[in-house]
Amino acid sequence: MRAHPMAGDTVLAVLLGLVDMLLFVADGLAEIAELPPWYIAVPVNIAMVVPLVFRRKSPLWSAYVVLVISVVHATLQLGVSSVAGLAMSIYSVVVYAGRRQGLIFVGAVVVSSAVQLALEQTDELFISVLFLAFGIALCWTLGEFVGARRAYDVEVEARLHLLETERDQATRIAVAEERGRIARELHDVVAHAVSVMVVQADGASYALESNPDLARRALQTISETGRGALGELRRLLDVLRSDDADGEPRVPQPDVHALAELAERMRTAGVPVELETNELGDLPAGVSLGIYRIVQESLTNTLKHAGRGATASVRVHRTGDLVEVLVSDDGAGRVPQLAGSSQRLPGGNGLIGMRERAHVYGGTLDVGPAPSGGWPVRAALPVRLDK
Repeated sequence: MRAHPMAGDTVLAVLLGLVDMLLFVADGLAEIAELPPWYIAVPVNIAMVVPLVFRRKSPLWSAYVVLVISVVHATLQLGVSSVAGLAMSIYSVVVYAGRRQGLIFVGAVVVSSAVQLALEQTDELFISVLFLAFGIALCWTLGEFVGARRAYDVEVEARLHLLETERDQATRIAVAEERGRIARELHDVVAHAVSVMVVQADGASYALESNPDLARRALQTISETGRGALGELRRLLDVLRSDDADGEPRVPQPDVHALAELAERMRTAGVPVELETNELGDLPAGVSLGIYRIVQESLTNTLKHAGRGATASVRVHRTGDLVEVLVSDDGAGRVPQLAGSSQRLPGGNGLIGMRERAHVYGGTLDVGPAPSGGWPVRAALPVRLDK
């Protein structure tokens, strides 16, 4: 009915038309009163119910057409559609057109009914007036109730849409901020590599004649550092979105070798951390920094959300050209859910930052609660030395 309102109104109009046709046939067979011929009664009955199909799409047009045809329908005494149609029209105008249009239409109904009662000169005038007043009051009350409920639903839907829009905007802002932060860190990595290249180049120029072997090693270092810097520069250009970070202080960036110090700080903060690493070798500076930040954010979430007595484990292993990171805890952290839905929220800015870091280096990130409890974070970052 809500998805296809005209379909439901069509069914209702057909039912009213069938009732009137059955009453017309029954009265004709019983010869209770003098009835109009069928070629007049049938078109009037059809014309009486057809406007009701459009009562939600065009409530005013439908209501006034019903009012006009109801005069003929009631005069010919062809059934109940005239009364039912006017009642539905009053209700529809109040709900879909508003109180002001509802008052105007009710006034038109009262005038039309008063003229009909005056022309009929019925002996039951009081009962007819009472019935008319009661019907109008009932339809108006139902219209007010449903109209208020409909307005409330529209307001709630608008607010939900606004909240979803704000959440999406907050997510995009967080992504932009995190990418800017990653870009600044990669800027430091590239700046460090260029500094090394400059120093090595100066040393090679001084030792070119006196110590050719030393100069050769310096040139080799320049070549390797330059290739790494070019790879980091490409990633920097991919994630850099603005120059808003100009003027911020530059500090040395940590890497995987600082994980032990990070784990010790977490132990001091009250979270026992077990750290396990294998021979990671010489990782590119950006990849090493990304691994450190993912572990740092994961342990920070453990500290915030895992609860008292929780422990964490960090496992960083390199297998060939792939570094796998697993950070897990045994706490009681859970992802919040939308009311009445099983869909999880996409996570806070920390999760967004970890995901962006993994994607910058072509890696993957898997975050979510474990069935047995706890909150594991799995990341896989390829080690790609750009040639």
